[in-house]
Amino acid sequence: MKSTWRNALLLTTTLTTSLFAQADPLQPTQYGDFDTYVLALSWQTGFCQNMHERNRHEPDECKTQHEEADKRAFLTVHGLWAGLPKSVASRGVDARRWMRYGCATRPVPNMPEARGSKKCSAPETGMSVEMASKLSGVMPGAGGQSCLERYEYAKHGACFGFDPNAYFGTMVRLNTEFKESKFGAFLAQNYGKVVTRKAFNNALENSWGSDAVKAVKLTCNGNPAYLTEMQISLGAKTINDPLGSRSFSPQKNPGSCAKQFRLDAVGY
Repeated sequence: MKSTWRNALLLTTTLTTSLFAQADPLQPTQYGDFDTYVLALSWQTGFCQNMHERNRHEPDECKTQHEEADKRAFLTVHGLWAGLPKSVASRGVDARRWMRYGCATRPVPNMPEARGSKKCSAPETGMSVEMASKLSGVMPGAGGQSCLERYEYAKHGACFGFDPNAYFGTMVRLNTEFKESKFGAFLAQNYGKVVTRKAFNNALENSWGSDAVKAVKLTCNGNPAYLTEMQISLGAKTINDPLGSRSFSPQKNPGSCAKQFRLDAVGY
């Protein structure tokens, strides 16, 4: 994994303070009539394990992964996805089609489709060099040969007119807040171990209350199961506030992780 992760974690407190003080709030300039965001965070070692087991082309960040002293480094950013705008839904679009096509959804917003197999073909995001450096510390697939940030912005950010620094800065801030919480400590303490869904949920509740438990959808893969991703539903009205009990928006689907699963360690 990228060496910048270590630097990012050593500076988490400074980073969080800096982002709250200096980052512009995330505000859509169009299609802003939606209620929630989904913050997608990967458990990076599980993501890489899944890519390996499915004989997928392993990205560079998986080929070079290595142990980190601070295990919270393996909680990484996948993306931040705005919910279905009411103005788009009124044109006959359902949530499933919206999540599949995002900004390319027809009849609106009808932007060029970003393809997962050709992430680097998506336009440059226009974020600053400083923000790109911060993002590389929490999104291993950013830049390089993976271009995850281009794909995410083209699919989930461009049609809202999000300022790219605010968009990616919000991801960096939220990822840092999760890492610095009691929940982040739970992940680090249980690195490489099998945990129960009950214990996992308790860690969420101890950090932000019962609504946080109801807001998290987990994805597990493998046999025996290991965690690959968590998708957290957050209220649009509170997206620019520090994480708290009012930040979370319950969702119906708890995901594919059953009663227990592993927080996978580095290596196959």
